[in-house]
Amino acid sequence: MKHILKRIYGEEKGELAFGKITSLLEKFPVQKTEREGIFSQEDIILITYGDTLIRKEEVPLNTLHQFAGKYLKHMVSAIHILPFFPFSSDDGFSVKDFFSVNPELGTWEDITSLGNEFDLMCDLVLNHVSAKSEWFKNYLEGKQGFEDLAIEADPSADLSRVTRPRALPLLTEFKKNSGETVRVWTTFSDDQIDLNYKSVDVLGKMIEAMLFYVKQGATLIRLDAIAYLWKEIGTSCIHLSQAHDVVKLFRSILDQVAPHVIIITETNVPHEENISYFGDGRNEAQMVYNFTLPPLLFYSFVKEDATILCQWAKGLKLPSEANTFFNFTASHDGIGVRPLEGILPKAEIDRLTDIVHENGGNVSYKNNPDGSKSPYELNITYVDALLNKNADTDTYHARRFLASQAIQFALPGVPAVYIHSLLGSHNWSKGVEHTQRFRTINREKLEADNVEAQLRDSESFRSRIFFPYTEMIRIRKKQPAFHPNAAFEILDTDPAVFGIKRACESQTLYALTNISSKQVTVSLSEHNASSQMTDLISGEMFDSHSFPLMPYQFVWLNLTD
Repeated sequence: MKHILKRIYGEEKGELAFGKITSLLEKFPVQKTEREGIFSQEDIILITYGDTLIRKEEVPLNTLHQFAGKYLKHMVSAIHILPFFPFSSDDGFSVKDFFSVNPELGTWEDITSLGNEFDLMCDLVLNHVSAKSEWFKNYLEGKQGFEDLAIEADPSADLSRVTRPRALPLLTEFKKNSGETVRVWTTFSDDQIDLNYKSVDVLGKMIEAMLFYVKQGATLIRLDAIAYLWKEIGTSCIHLSQAHDVVKLFRSILDQVAPHVIIITETNVPHEENISYFGDGRNEAQMVYNFTLPPLLFYSFVKEDATILCQWAKGLKLPSEANTFFNFTASHDGIGVRPLEGILPKAEIDRLTDIVHENGGNVSYKNNPDGSKSPYELNITYVDALLNKNADTDTYHARRFLASQAIQFALPGVPAVYIHSLLGSHNWSKGVEHTQRFRTINREKLEADNVEAQLRDSESFRSRIFFPYTEMIRIRKKQPAFHPNAAFEILDTDPAVFGIKRACESQTLYALTNISSKQVTVSLSEHNASSQMTDLISGEMFDSHSFPLMPYQFVWLNLTD
């Protein structure tokens, strides 16, 4: 810890930071919770807002707890409750108080109650704080410990190299109580004040918040927007060495006081930049979001060709058995486009944006250093991204979507499922009209009783997604070959088929998915497969020498004794 702090701050300030942090750790009760292995094939993470499911006169966190207990108790291992703190904008990511639960959602008791039945994943929104927070108010008032909370910048400075995730001004003007006008760094919006990690006080406050979440039962900590943490004028202000050092510091702290807690980094960037947050395999994050998967999978289904997806997947490598990927297709945000840089040409990315618009979605843009704008995020539910608008009636819609999820579940890593994907939710266009924010399209608040009624109706779209989806989860959790770190090999079969072989000492599986609207004949003769294999999904027997896959059919073939 001391070595990292001195590398960040220099000798004298590093000593000061070390003293502050060790003082915090002395007050923290060391947790030595035993964990049998870091990861397991039974790890499935549900991503949800605390109030995605609502019921009149009921605390939303209790509604979520009841639904999860009834339908997901033996399906998901962990629940990621997106920021549940008091906030001023961005659906929770403009945090006003890092130590409180939004009273409209519930209480800390409700959070810890969920954590008693499921592993709990929490956001550490460490890049910024709400402009309406007490912390920022203290900064404007010049209170001790908050004088350097924000990053002040001269608007005449050359900020052209700064990597921007938004098409919004980088600096926002505020007036201090002293009468001084300052312009402070606001990477994401004028309501989200970037925190100044050159201040030891800021670092201490965020470490205190992280330890507080662990004390409340969090076993997975998501480092939100970590790539933008450290700013140096004249640089890109993304992925700077100090940002990596802060991840190393947090990992070092948790390894000492709560070694069972897993760090997950959220960096919506190209793959090589993304996996840099594994560090050497043991000194940074245990998991990173696999950001290339959602847009590349979407593209592959649009093209009905898995060639590029297979090429990319062949390069998935981990620095150690202590790491794995956080595999997802949808989240509270849209489908990130930046991870496609270097993989798809601009014309193909433009094709995806056209399809998103055709399917009722929107596209968010970012500012580039040369003054141009380019797509940053596709705002649409993953369900409706995979809708075929060219068909009068898209009879394959549900099957196509489930096929996409089957690929996610077969890849090495821990699968994370967004609640709106699990429930087969369509675009919430009315929400976008109301908030005027594109991301709202994938953040609908659902009446829990209506959802349950639709699940009871076997003909409803929700039901046709939810029950096959949860059955896929049930089957997957039992297969040791789907352990996040089990060996894998991408299979070359047919361009319309994504095939992967997963293997461990006790099991070998061949997971194949037809991503096209045509029937495809597949052979595994060249891949050392047994002649007779059982499909874990349907229970049917397959002759591996040659067998058909119907449109959007997926099979998990297991060696038959």
